Amino acid sequence: MNEPFERHVWAEIDLDALRHNFRITRQQAGGLPLCAVVKADAYGHGAVRCAQAFAEEGAAWLAVSRLTEALELRRAGQKLPILILGRTEPQYARVLAQYQITQCCYSLAYARALSQEAQKAGVKVQIHLKADTGMGRIGFALRTDFDAAVREMAEAASLPGLEMTGLFQHFAAADEAGEDSEAYTAGQHALFVRAFEALRAAGREPALVHCDNSAGTLLHPDWPAGLPRERCMGRPGIILYGYPPSAEVSCPDLRPVMTLKTVVSMVKELQPGQSVSYGRRFTAQTPTLAATLCAGYADGYPRLLSEGKGVVDLHGQPCPVLGRVCMDQMLVDVTNVPHVADGDEAILWGGSGAGDTAETIAQKTGTISYEVLCGVARRVPRVYLENGRAVFVDDHLDS
Repeated sequence: MNEPFERHVWAEIDLDALRHNFRITRQQAGGLPLCAVVKADAYGHGAVRCAQAFAEEGAAWLAVSRLTEALELRRAGQKLPILILGRTEPQYARVLAQYQITQCCYSLAYARALSQEAQKAGVKVQIHLKADTGMGRIGFALRTDFDAAVREMAEAASLPGLEMTGLFQHFAAADEAGEDSEAYTAGQHALFVRAFEALRAAGREPALVHCDNSAGTLLHPDWPAGLPRERCMGRPGIILYGYPPSAEVSCPDLRPVMTLKTVVSMVKELQPGQSVSYGRRFTAQTPTLAATLCAGYADGYPRLLSEGKGVVDLHGQPCPVLGRVCMDQMLVDVTNVPHVADGDEAILWGGSGAGDTAETIAQKTGTISYEVLCGVARRVPRVYLENGRAVFVDDHLDS
């Protein structure tokens, strides 16, 4: 590693843990090919480096949310097939074809617009049909009118300038326990199988089908049932980065990939009556040793962790947040931590377990680990580790 980085706030990305999670997921999926989801900059972990690791581990596909995410991977030299899960303006048909990027096709109107632009550009765009089996976002609406939706999918697959190579859907409640959620998920899968069979009967059999997200991969590795196994693929996301999709769906072998770190900028002793940070939400009642850290909500550390809710790991000891978290700085109580000094490393989440994890932060702030991870700002360098050693730094502000 030749690239230096400023020890201010940084995220350490453990590539060994990432590879371990991929292998565990492949086992859970019964050996099915995997489409690794690397949208949102690989859930905040850095899409280019994570995609490279997944490719080296044998990933079959990569999935992103938008065209710019796909282009970032292609321009970095990524050769795996890439699927865009969301909308791309039809006018970019030429770009999709040029970079061999497969586009989600979710309605007949969108298919016609994409077909028109592809013909105008003289190219052919590969598409995966998106079936809406109950998520209710985008997709051919099978629950509204199954026969009409299948007819529209078949017509979309036949349009000039388009080549239909896959069919997929997304589970809405696979990560929730309970009889109703389990029945709903099973109903989504059954509807998806019916759609595949109907397309096959119409002479439009997809070459590839994928319906399992992280929760589906963990709970239903048998769900190629009803579909040709040789055409099936898993599509995991959050579990690749070391976190379960919910508290109700666990996988104990996962290893969190990201550790968010910062350093101490100043240590001072507060006397009784002295207060800190905006709004003076903390006032010392007894002599209190406070350390200022070089991190804040602009880096992705939630302001909702103010006033003692957040716990930072410093020298292996838990240190609660004092007062309000600021944009670029925060304070923690280090009264019980010996020998704290300027420049000492502090772990905002991850590490030895003395402080928070992305999961505990999510619980404290009323959200999910996905949002916590994705919230790490682009200004935070990603430092990639192998065998515990830094091998590459991706610093967007220094590129």
